[in-house]
Amino acid sequence: YLGVMPAYSAADDALTTKLVTFYEHLKDSSVPSHQATVLLFEPSNGTLKAVLDGSVITAKRTAAVSAIATKLLMPASAEVLCILGAGVQAYSHYDIFTELFTFKEVRVWSRSRERALRFAAAAGGAVRVCASAREAVTGADVIVTVTMATAPILFGDWVKPGAHINAVGASRPDWRELDDELMKNSVLFVDSREAALTESGDVILSGAEIFAELGEVLKGTKPALPEKTTVFKSLGMAVEDTVAAKFVYDAWSAGN
Repeated sequence: YLGVMPAYSAADDALTTKLVTFYEHLKDSSVPSHQATVLLFEPSNGTLKAVLDGSVITAKRTAAVSAIATKLLMPASAEVLCILGAGVQAYSHYDIFTELFTFKEVRVWSRSRERALRFAAAAGGAVRVCASAREAVTGADVIVTVTMATAPILFGDWVKPGAHINAVGASRPDWRELDDELMKNSVLFVDSREAALTESGDVILSGAEIFAELGEVLKGTKPALPEKTTVFKSLGMAVEDTVAAKFVYDAWSAGN
């Protein structure tokens, strides 16, 4: 796939377009599944101001949004973090989650054990590599799914009541990471209702009801409900790339 994601932020006075290629590598590959470039324009006249590494921005902004959701929705006494997947998003989520939160244990599982071991070796702290997704998930307080799965790899009867799940993979309407039981028995938050109802197989195929957008929780118009089992379905929004690109450009400009 080739995706084009334009956005304008009046608040940040920023205009961007992200070009992202998405290739499902059937064999283990050193090439990431997602590769992206962000073009930053001058909003007043359309002049191209900068070309930025969109892959880094995508990895960082996606993990940052998951971290915001987790801060709002995770149980108060969260101790165990579980990451399903060992690709680029697994690394970016691990980095920000271990920086912002204090977990006593971090677990990882991947369909490729070699990649999971590589991830654990590269991580700054102790990471337990699990033999199965079920082993990784059992008893976890916060779960992050960042896989290339097209059918469910996380099941409701594995999940601890009150846990929080960040569902980041399965970005197509016919792909799944979470099963119907988990989707229907959790309080569902999304980044965008419109996107979730057209792009997320987890939402569309399960028929799960969306409780709120994350922005509604941040604005205080909807409650967070951290005492419940919660799912944040992340698809990503172009405006996140815009804000991130402007932040990077402004920091670079200040340094020059």
